[in-house]
Formats: sequence, C-alpha cells, structure tokens
Amino acid sequence: MSALGRHTALAPASGSRDDPWRASSPPIYQTATFEQESAAGFGAFDYARSGNPTRETLERHCARLEGAHGAFAFASGVAAITAVARLVRTGERIVAHTGLYGGTQRLLSRLAEERGVEIAWIDLVDGDPAPAVRGARLVLVESLTNPLWRAPDLRALAAACAGAGAWFAVDATATSPWLQKPVELGADLVIHSATKLLSGHADVTAGIVAVRDVTLAERLAFIQNSEGAVLGPFDSWLLLRGMRTLGIRLDRQQQTASALAHWLAAREDIVRVHHPSLPTHADFARHAAQARGPGVVVSFETGDEARSLALVERLERFAITVSFGSVDSTASVPCRMSHASVPAPLRHVAMPPRDLVRLSIGLEDFADLAEDLAGALDSSNAGCKGVARPGVHGRLR
Repeated sequence: MSALGRHTALAPASGSRDDPWRASSPPIYQTATFEQESAAGFGAFDYARSGNPTRETLERHCARLEGAHGAFAFASGVAAITAVARLVRTGERIVAHTGLYGGTQRLLSRLAEERGVEIAWIDLVDGDPAPAVRGARLVLVESLTNPLWRAPDLRALAAACAGAGAWFAVDATATSPWLQKPVELGADLVIHSATKLLSGHADVTAGIVAVRDVTLAERLAFIQNSEGAVLGPFDSWLLLRGMRTLGIRLDRQQQTASALAHWLAAREDIVRVHHPSLPTHADFARHAAQARGPGVVVSFETGDEARSLALVERLERFAITVSFGSVDSTASVPCRMSHASVPAPLRHVAMPPRDLVRLSIGLEDFADLAEDLAGALDSSNAGCKGVARPGVHGRLR
C-alpha cells in the first residue's frame, strides 16, 4: 500500500484494539478497571493508569504521525517534560536551551536542586553545538522557542548529541507533526503540550512524548505507569477529535499569522516583529529548511511595556490568555504571564523583552484581526496605563 497523504494520515484508526462494535469514532472507555477472565493473570487491560483502550488509540496514532516507535499521553505538557527529565539519573547532566518556556525552566531548576541532576543552561540556537552538549545525558530544545520563535538547527544538534552519547529531546509544541517531524531530523524524543496545536480548541490539557527506539520507550512506559500522570479517556478522545483537523487549522492559521507579521513589520510604531515567515528573522532560512511552515504565533515589541499592556487590554478580538494554538485568537504579555515563572538566576538571559506582545492567531479573518490591532495600536501610547475591558466577557463592544 502506498504511503497515506498528509491529511489522510491525521484521521486515527476507527476504534480501539479489538473493539467488537467497529465504531466509526473511537469509543470512550470511561472506566477505572477492567474485568479479567481469570484470577490467575491479566488481560490486555486491567487498570486505567496502566492502560486504557482510548488512550492506547491516541498513543498509537501519535507515534504513527511522528514516525516514532511509540508515544505516551500524559495529563499535561509539563507532566510530559517531567517524565522525560526522569530518564536522567542523579549525577547526570541535562543541557537545556536558555530560551525554553518559563514553566520548563522552573521545573528543571527545581529538579537540579532536589534530585542532584546538573542543569546547564546554554544558548543552543547560535554557535557550534558540539562543545555545548559534551558530557550531557539529555539535551532539550524547542522546535521554535517561545516567545521569540528562534529555530535551533535540529540536524546539527542531533549529530552533536549522537557524537556525545546524549539523548536529544525536542519540544515541538510550536510546530506539531504537521509542520515538522523531529524524529526524521534525528531527535530521540519529541514532546508536545498537546493542550495547544494538537488539541486546537482550548478544551483539553494534555502532553505527548513520542520516542524513537524501543529501549527509551520501555523506560518511559515504566515511568508513565509508576508515576501515574496519565491522560484520562475522555481527554484522550477530545484530543483525537481535535487532531483530525490539525492540517486544515494550521494551514489557515499560519497563513493569517504570516500576513499579520508582515503587516506589523510595515508599521512605523512597532520596534521589532518576531515570526519565521519574515525574511528579516534571524533563522528564516534555517527554519524553512527543516519545517513546512512558520507557525501560528507572532510576537512583537512596541518599545514600551506600558504601551504593550495597554494595547493588549484594548484588543476586542483577542482574548487575554496564557496559552496558544487555539482556533480563537489570543494575546498576552509573556513577561507578565507565560514567563513570569522564569527562575530569578535565569532572568538576565532567559526573560523575554518586557514590552513583548504575543499573538496566537486563530481562524478569524485577517481583515478583522488587523482592524482590531490597528485600533489598539493607534489608541495606545507610551504613557497609557491601559483600560480594563468591561463586562463579564471582557469585550469592548
């Protein structure tokens, strides 16, 4: 049989293993335990922490999309990163990019303190990766760093990690398997906050880890079962449903995101725009060579924190939220929200600009989003203290 088309591949198998009713949509096995045929042994499923048919359908589907040996579904993206960090033992070393998500930085910093794992924070986007990863057990980067959208050279890092005997992990939350498959570029582990692009509807919190080889898969399976931070059956079903439209959503969203990035870059009242679709972006060529698109999130600097706060609060079509990747457009000021948890010792190298605004672009029309942004930009200024949105829904109508 020929390889499936990209959109066809997004549709999961119709049901779970050995489903007798052949449901066209994967059924939800909303149960904690499974009846066994014998008192002397276990069947395929016994306790939902150890395995559930709905979660298994999701995990097999994610592994297939990533081109990985296996995949594991966790209760959140941070739970997925925690499980990967558990692979590293006391006395071993994790090399992490300085521009990781603030919650990841907080987690790893505490891990180093409590478990005796050495954490080296190194810029893994610029410069030669070989000396940077020397002595590491695990190397962790993001496919696109949040919120400045820098693109590390994944092929070069994979080669450096292979030479150093280190596992190479890529948090591909910002790209998803629709835009990039890090396993094909040499990654050993691929992590997703599935809350974002994979779900796409802001209605489920989930994490995915895809694993290249059987040895790592066995170790991760043990961690998942032993620690129990698993994804429940209903959330697994929601995620499966969301992933069916991943390609259609992302193609539309990133087209609009690119148009808005160019529109913002043409304005004289914007200091700098960050999006890989811009030829002026530091990693424009590198990202284009290792991904199928620039992604759905745009960030920009206004030159003044007060103005950034004011314009975000004046937006009508962008909800103020900490996440991204939904079909609805959102806005935030990362230094006040997603990166407020950056540990104090790292703030001089890891904190985003205080005036940075992050926009996650949804399915709305470009013209409506641009009109909203223009109004907020024109009405804000360096001395503006902001105007709170009135009403329960926080909208100016």
